[in-house]
Amino acid sequence: MKKFKLKKGDNVTVISGKDKGKSGEIIEVLRTIDKVKVRGVNIVKKHRKPTQENPGKIDEIEHPIHVSNVAFLDPKTSKATRIKYEINKKEKIRLTVSSGSKV
Repeated sequence: MKKFKLKKGDNVTVISGKDKGKSGEIIEVLRTIDKVKVRGVNIVKKHRKPTQENPGKIDEIEHPIHVSNVAFLDPKTSKATRIKYEINKKEKIRLTVSSGSKV
């Protein structure tokens, strides 16, 4: 499994693809396929077959987007940035590259 610098709950923006410019919160990180699910991004329609319990319907769900197509949103400047790590006295701190603020 690969290690990502993005985590569940991070605010990200889409930097390429059909939803370029949209932003949202990471719902799920899928490490095995190098993708993340972002709330409100890459929405597709899923047709549900009717059963005896409930009628059929068309749901709108988020599909995974590749991790290389999203960038972390800096909480200070609200622009796309990268994340770096610093180790201080046995603790690992996530910092943004552009402003150096804690994540």
